[in-house]
Amino acid sequence: MVKLDFNKLGGLVPAIAQDYITGEVLMLAFMNEEAWQKTLQTGIATYFSRSRQTLWIKGSTSGNFQIVKEIRVDCDDDTVLLKIEQKGGVACHTGERSCFFKKIENG
Repeated sequence: MVKLDFNKLGGLVPAIAQDYITGEVLMLAFMNEEAWQKTLQTGIATYFSRSRQTLWIKGSTSGNFQIVKEIRVDCDDDTVLLKIEQKGGVACHTGERSCFFKKIENG
């Protein structure tokens, strides 16, 4: 059983949401231990909002829930990769499918 290390970032771990079929990275958020446990219990991605200092179930207001299909943890036990099914087709609060829609062009 993996025991996440919540000590390195003051009680949080980064959580990357990735489309489980295409591999597209959809967003990065953070989890505290409560969000981690809730995600494991419900199968719905739950994060910790640093700005509001509260749990945040992705999709609870937008309907764009993230159904967890697989979870991976990095070698240091301090980062989570959620392979998810993105309901509603949109992960970003801007309305984009992915939060990583801004491409930087070289020179």
